[in-house]
Amino acid sequence: MRVDARRNRRRILVAAREVFAEHGIDAPMATVARRAGVGVATLYRRFPTRNDLVHAAFEDQVRACRQVLAEAVTDPDPWHGFRRLVETVCRLQREERGFPAAFVAAFPDRSRDRVREYAEAERQLMTLIRRAQGAGALRPDFHPSDLGVALLAHCGMVTALPDDAAASRRLVAYFLEAFRARPARATLPPPSALRLDSFPMAADGGRG
Repeated sequence: MRVDARRNRRRILVAAREVFAEHGIDAPMATVARRAGVGVATLYRRFPTRNDLVHAAFEDQVRACRQVLAEAVTDPDPWHGFRRLVETVCRLQREERGFPAAFVAAFPDRSRDRVREYAEAERQLMTLIRRAQGAGALRPDFHPSDLGVALLAHCGMVTALPDDAAASRRLVAYFLEAFRARPARATLPPPSALRLDSFPMAADGGRG
């Protein structure tokens, strides 16, 4: 790839992450091209579909999730591996504002490579869950969908309070405490500074 082509690709990916953070992953492709300072035709030559652009924009985050899952499965302490997986994914959701929507979106991309990646991730997750349950650390009635629900809830919280890291850490700690077979009653992270009269929903309603 030529130097100018590599530069354009980097600019497009940076612009995509910014636009997706501000407007969601359904933002017009033309908006991304305009932010990157390239023509729409140039964007589509690099990324023929929105899926291609979303996957490329958050490739580093997806790679990090894949790596931490692989490490969790081989962790001698399955609960430590499970906890680190949840904490890492939620941290990525918090630190990259466009990533939560990309992470939970049901991409229509069903190419052979994607299907294989999803199947391998599901296999590793089930292995980790069974190991943690077998060690008596994870609730015996825990279901993989419980993790999905928790990540969706965290995604919503991060979207509403993108700058409140304390709220994120405390919510994750509550999730983990609920998932444990025998709650450890560990000390929670410090609480958020959020007040009842400053809820984002209350503020929206006041404008109506």
